[in-house]
Amino acid sequence: MYKVSVHPNFSIHGRSISFADLSEVGYSLIKEGEEFEKHIGEFIIDWIDDSPTISVKTSGSTGTPKTIVLKKVQMENSALATGSYFNLSPGSSALLCLPATYIAGKMMLVRAMVLGLDIHFVPPTSNPLEGINRSFDFGAMVPLQVANSLTKLSLLHKLIVGGAPISTSIRKEIKGISNASYETYGMTETITHIAVKPLNNIVSDDMPFSVLPDVVISKDDRNCLVINAPKIADETVVTNDVIELVSTKEFKWLGRFDNVINSGGIKLHPEHIEKVLSKYVNVPFFIIGVEDEELGQKVVLVVEDASKSEIQKIIDTIQDIRKFEKPKNILVAKEFQRTENGKVQRSKTLEQILKP
Repeated sequence: MYKVSVHPNFSIHGRSISFADLSEVGYSLIKEGEEFEKHIGEFIIDWIDDSPTISVKTSGSTGTPKTIVLKKVQMENSALATGSYFNLSPGSSALLCLPATYIAGKMMLVRAMVLGLDIHFVPPTSNPLEGINRSFDFGAMVPLQVANSLTKLSLLHKLIVGGAPISTSIRKEIKGISNASYETYGMTETITHIAVKPLNNIVSDDMPFSVLPDVVISKDDRNCLVINAPKIADETVVTNDVIELVSTKEFKWLGRFDNVINSGGIKLHPEHIEKVLSKYVNVPFFIIGVEDEELGQKVVLVVEDASKSEIQKIIDTIQDIRKFEKPKNILVAKEFQRTENGKVQRSKTLEQILKP
């Protein structure tokens, strides 16, 4: 049996909510709320039951979606670490515009309850600030939401962005916005982010991620990130993310180990190539390795709903990319395969294109 803690300052839309109120609030949202509010209500009911754990779905962007079990005490510890890092104090306002079906949305609710925030929720649309005319101390978004909210982004005084790669164009735009925005690194297994780096007020575009309190990092023999965070995970988390280790508290993300392309014996990170191409290619795209008799694997550019000949003209003019990194072929998908929360599923998209 486990009883979660609810801060005396916790409120929803300005209305003070105690632990005793949560059952009524949860069931009211399930019964009378909009679809996204029903998911919030379901999470609240799960959160306040006697179980010490809660089941959470992964997004499935890098594999088959699965359900994992997290300890509520570790989710509370994660919330405390975020509150400490971002100096969130009781009574601070927070905006929930992510679905409560995944860990990022669930953790916004946990942070509010644990830290005593005043949380406001809006539908988790691609343009969540539409119609919003007040500011919030804290919020979380995925890059698509950021891209559609740039003119209003300063309403969120502190913003964390995660869930998918952030494009070069968004990075450029966000630099000039007068708030404090941060890119996050994390996953369901680490109860959202364990590391952050600023997106504005930066001295260099190549700044490393800095880990949150009580997190220590290292790398394995594949150069992949290893996370030791006993307050939020019982076991050491070994990732498939290739990194440059700056210190036990800082790292630079290079790409996914399972995305690495071995082309003629040279190991290439698609994410690095994508970073260069994103300066020139303005449609959704990704780089992937495809089997090749001569090279083993060849670099292929996959674009969404674009002219192959026009993209080829752009590629031919790019100078700041090495010869063996240049795409050997361009494939066009009418529409990318994506997860529920918008992450591109590379392998599934490629399978769809190559399907006879």
